[in-house]
Amino acid sequence: MNGLIKTTQRVIQSCVKNTSLTSALVSRTQAPVKRDFTRGIWHMTCSKRLDGLQSTSSLLHNHSNTCSCGCGLKALHTKGERELVEFLTEEIVAERKAQKVKALPTEVEGFTVKGDGAEVVLTKQLKDEIVRITFNVNHTVDSEDFGEGEVQADKQEFTEMRSKPQFEVDLVRGDSTLGFTCSFLQEPPTPGDEYSDIFGIDEVTLYKGEWSDKVYAVAGDVLDGYLYDLLMNLLEEKGVSNEFVQKLSDFSTAYEHSAYINLLEGISKFTIGKQ
Repeated sequence: MNGLIKTTQRVIQSCVKNTSLTSALVSRTQAPVKRDFTRGIWHMTCSKRLDGLQSTSSLLHNHSNTCSCGCGLKALHTKGERELVEFLTEEIVAERKAQKVKALPTEVEGFTVKGDGAEVVLTKQLKDEIVRITFNVNHTVDSEDFGEGEVQADKQEFTEMRSKPQFEVDLVRGDSTLGFTCSFLQEPPTPGDEYSDIFGIDEVTLYKGEWSDKVYAVAGDVLDGYLYDLLMNLLEEKGVSNEFVQKLSDFSTAYEHSAYINLLEGISKFTIGKQ
């Protein structure tokens, strides 16, 4: 890849990156991003819900022999609790119907997947090192915006929610780790431009043993342009390419959606009193 062309492209891309990145680089933690409230708007505004929900919802209106208040389900004694469980019952079915990936893969492009709550770790063993990618799906979801001139075919359809997390790439050799903090660029690459990257390096660090705040880290946007390009090439050689990062986003989107549905189910069980 031509170094001069890549350097020029990087300068252009860096102009659209969030200017607040520099102040948060050394933390190696992901800053919260507000979720756009678009996931369930269509479901809440529909006068008629998805098929098969009436029988489930009607259960909440039936009088219960175990409760003198007639709440319909044991332990649901308030109007707010009944309405919450009623809505969640319908919303969970709607979200499961919209779920694109029913079973999460255990491997992504040769990386073994391990999830622990909101955190995901992808690991691949190479000849003399381990490539480890870590990210957290919390506060990573945003709606895909429509481009100029594009018209939404059905206004009842809500825009797709995608997860684009900041992620750590650690190249581990023995007790030494070369670490990269990377994030998705805010502006998508120009179609047909082979030198455009969909992600960039926010910071680079090198340390022995466990990472701590004492470890020095340098911001990616102050690196020498040619050095930055060489580091991007290194990541690509280790499997962290544009294509892989796009698939990482696909997996993160599916993982986050599954976690969201589990949260809705947990809130429903908590409200009913089955926790």
